[in-house]
Amino acid sequence: MSSHAPHLIGGQWIDGAEAAPVHDPADGTEVGTVASGSATEARAAADAAAEAAESWGGLPARSRSRLLLAAADLIDERADELGLLLAREAGKRLPEAVAEVRFSAEYFRWFAEEARRPDGAVHPHEAPGRRHLSVRRPAGVVASLTPWNFPCSIQARKLAPALAAGCTVVARVSEKAPMAATQMIRCLVDAGVPDGVVNLVHGPAGEVTEAYLSHPAVRVVTFTGSTEVGRLVMRQAAERVVRPLLELGGNAPFLVFEDADLDRAVEGAMLAKFRNTGQSCIAANRFLVQQSVVDEFTQRLTAEVDAMRIGPGAVDDPPDLGPCIDASRVDAVTDLVSEAVAKGAKRLTRERDLPAGGTFCEPALLTDVPADSGLARTEVFGPAAGIFTFSDEQEAMRMANATELGLAGYVYTRDQARVWRVADALDTGIIGVNDPLPSVAFAPMGGTKQSGIGREGGVTGLEEFQQTRYLAVGI
Repeated sequence: MSSHAPHLIGGQWIDGAEAAPVHDPADGTEVGTVASGSATEARAAADAAAEAAESWGGLPARSRSRLLLAAADLIDERADELGLLLAREAGKRLPEAVAEVRFSAEYFRWFAEEARRPDGAVHPHEAPGRRHLSVRRPAGVVASLTPWNFPCSIQARKLAPALAAGCTVVARVSEKAPMAATQMIRCLVDAGVPDGVVNLVHGPAGEVTEAYLSHPAVRVVTFTGSTEVGRLVMRQAAERVVRPLLELGGNAPFLVFEDADLDRAVEGAMLAKFRNTGQSCIAANRFLVQQSVVDEFTQRLTAEVDAMRIGPGAVDDPPDLGPCIDASRVDAVTDLVSEAVAKGAKRLTRERDLPAGGTFCEPALLTDVPADSGLARTEVFGPAAGIFTFSDEQEAMRMANATELGLAGYVYTRDQARVWRVADALDTGIIGVNDPLPSVAFAPMGGTKQSGIGREGGVTGLEEFQQTRYLAVGI
């Protein structure tokens, strides 16, 4: 499978005048290249999407569904190859990378099926000579902008509903991990999706995004990334009243109550925190533990972290923790830990000898973390977290909600009444109750407060790419 990521414009794969290297974060070696484009290619892609919009949107839903199902099958068939590409370019553990590719196929499969479900409504009439209906139609050309941490599944979560709704797409994926996502898009082309329906341009994020959002045919922008960049995308979208769908940063609390199953809580904490080396918007960021069980939970979790093996992920027997995406991410996490320690936090986990040559980061758990430290207030996006203590449910909710971010939260308890009280009080868009992996294709996912606007996945995720038209009919 090719390790070069070209542009896709109007059905043609284009190398571009220049190519940039893609490096394996585990050892710094070059594992592929990515075409380097500009606003010129982005405008050409948007032109192609605009030209294809009427014919794609006019296809019967069954025809679109059939093509998306074929693409899902191809992604599944190529999952091992795509997963290896993903593991090498993003530093993922190989099983996680293959699982992400298969999860991406599920988005195409689910939305292919949903595309054929009835939509619209016939409203009760109030006069004999009139009838009232509402119908849904494609919103227009969609700009899909995705990050490096889950480059296949996040792009699939946007592409699948947009295409199922009858929209055409212009996409950009991160230059840090472009190869597997490009090959996933190739599966759409190989499945027979018509020319111009899906387009992909690599290049500087600001330049490509501005070209997309200034194009008159682009009507929706869907972006996943930091809150800071999300604000910029929203301002750009406002210039032409382009609909924004934003999944932004998180600061997820992981709540452990005294009646929790601690075996499940520790196991869940390891997954929610350290999956993808902690580089996830919904990663557990703060462990909030009830006072009566904090010592036992802390001891058990610290032992699990200290036992983690660290190394390259793209191997047959992968370690427990791979590298961060690049040196800047390592520096950012290390700085958060150092600041917290300088302000009085205590490090619980042992010091480690890290593999040479890669962008590896020591996993770290800290206690006595000051509330004004970055580790307590900001999205860590790496393998470090603080453990905080609460006395009762009210204090837990106050601590959990003491942030402007509200993407995800996790709750471990065996008290069903508490489950519902906490679910009502926790100000996040996603809640995992005794479940560290809440993402599924059929559920609406998104954030509150500064963590975004709109929902991806599920029926709601399809509606984000549709417009409702109302008809009043005299008979």
